[in-house]
Amino acid sequence: MAEEIAAGTLRSEADNKGILQSDAAVLRSGMHDGMPIALGYLVVSFTLGITAHTAGLTPFQGFLASFFNNASAGEYAGFMLIAAGASYWEIALITFIANARYLLMSCVLSQKFAPDAPLYQRLLIGFDVTDELFGITIARPGQVHPYYNYGAMLVALPGWSVGTALGIIAGNVMPPAVVSALSVALYGMFLWVIIPPARSSRIVAGLVGLSFAASFAAVHLPFISTVSSGTRTIGLTLLLAGAAAWLFPVSAKEENHGA
Repeated sequence: MAEEIAAGTLRSEADNKGILQSDAAVLRSGMHDGMPIALGYLVVSFTLGITAHTAGLTPFQGFLASFFNNASAGEYAGFMLIAAGASYWEIALITFIANARYLLMSCVLSQKFAPDAPLYQRLLIGFDVTDELFGITIARPGQVHPYYNYGAMLVALPGWSVGTALGIIAGNVMPPAVVSALSVALYGMFLWVIIPPARSSRIVAGLVGLSFAASFAAVHLPFISTVSSGTRTIGLTLLLAGAAAWLFPVSAKEENHGA
């Protein structure tokens, strides 16, 4: 009897060791796939740090902002509103709108994990949902182990946060002319985001052009120009995005083709 108990204990310890080794292997796999993302984040967030510098943030504040809000569009909008002296509710609302797509991504990601995955693991993964991390997770066949996302997050999130802090530090020591030149680099990233879909879809191209025209008009129209820039941005985003979704809904066939 004692020998059977001892044998069962050894088997249990071996099984636990195998699970730990498996978790560690999956974690390393996630870190491996997340390393190129981290390097890309370091470069992009450096230019974002230049924008944060112009908004008056310290390197530590920029690090925290990027650590808790790993989203280029959301952070850029937030930094611009801070620079414009916007209110807290304007910053919170525009950040929510800019990052709303991550709600849909989170719903899709939840289907990639085992149904019995604990809630705390899902919350940890939901803490850092980005376009790139979403992409590598969805690309993996079958169900995904949460430790894979943990590994990717362990390298990607520090890369984004440190890059923002370094950009602010560089903005503090570089001449104003150089800082002004580097601040334009982030606009290049956003052009890279909108040009490919605009080239493939006339509707998207028309909406991009309409958004430019509407933003220009809102600055010069008598009544609207008196409204704060943050409120104007929120209003135009909701109006144009809502009108586009109503007038040009995406069919299921087109959505599956785009995926």
